[in-house]
Amino acid sequence: MNTMFCSDYSRQIGEDIIGSATNYQTYILVECPQPWMSEAFKSKWVPDNLRVLVEEVKRSKLSIQFLLIANDQSHKVEETTLLIYQRQEGLINGYCKQEFKLPNIEQVAGVINKWLLNENLDYQVENDINRDILVCTHGSHDQCCARYGNPFYYYAKNTISDLHFDNVRIWKSSHFGGHRFAPTAIDLTEGRYYGVLDHDSFKSILTRTGDTKFLNKVYRGWGILPSALQILEREIIFHQGWDWFNYKVAGKILEKSLDNNTILAELTFEKPSGSLYTYQAKLVKDPIKTQAVKSSCHATQESVVVKYAVANLYLADKEMLTCANNY
Repeated sequence: MNTMFCSDYSRQIGEDIIGSATNYQTYILVECPQPWMSEAFKSKWVPDNLRVLVEEVKRSKLSIQFLLIANDQSHKVEETTLLIYQRQEGLINGYCKQEFKLPNIEQVAGVINKWLLNENLDYQVENDINRDILVCTHGSHDQCCARYGNPFYYYAKNTISDLHFDNVRIWKSSHFGGHRFAPTAIDLTEGRYYGVLDHDSFKSILTRTGDTKFLNKVYRGWGILPSALQILEREIIFHQGWDWFNYKVAGKILEKSLDNNTILAELTFEKPSGSLYTYQAKLVKDPIKTQAVKSSCHATQESVVVKYAVANLYLADKEMLTCANNY
């Protein structure tokens, strides 16, 4: 029997982690003390009204990701933080945040219900926090997130403190996919996903410094984009550098071949100056990077994850950009 951790296996085969960010319209994050059950919203501190609401929303197929979050204070504070991150339409550079401080977790379902019905909301607060970084530490769901996520959370918390980044918060989070890339994180408000993080890469992401090529190893993709466009976006970051993180973006798939082996994709972006540009590229199935992987430690069989290479990357004026994976 193979007892290898799924994250060790993923690293061993050199899996390319791009394109693995999940694409949601809304994130609803509920502060809840640990421990958490494998199915997070069945945990003992989650009240029945919230559990029922989460199940109803899932059945209605709304594009909402519910997560539990906690920090080192969550088990002793007298209030519950509720965060709602929602994606807007058009050219965007992430999600809009609404934050609530509730007297207790029993109030959460009522506020979410009102939010879903577009009613006036109680307990909303304003603050200077502009980044909430979630690190998956959900070990009861997958042991990799305990083994790699927990130590990384403490390192990340200390790094944020050492840098005096008072507008950045770090949270332990329940499972949001990709445990085989542990330690894995979501950077909100942007909605960018990272994995296989270490000290140096986290510091670069936090400060937006250094050569962006390291993102080749740790960038899972931007959650506002579908999977194939995440691959194109990473390639553009290598051309644009950290400035890209200040641009507003919209993307679409223009064409797909019947066998899905070729995709024509487009990303339009707006610079802070207001000027608009468009990239187009062909994405071609990469037979080397397309591999059969175990998606979690509990997976009994492997599944094939299709990866694409970026070919023929053009800016709107049709000046062709040289690309590492040119066909």
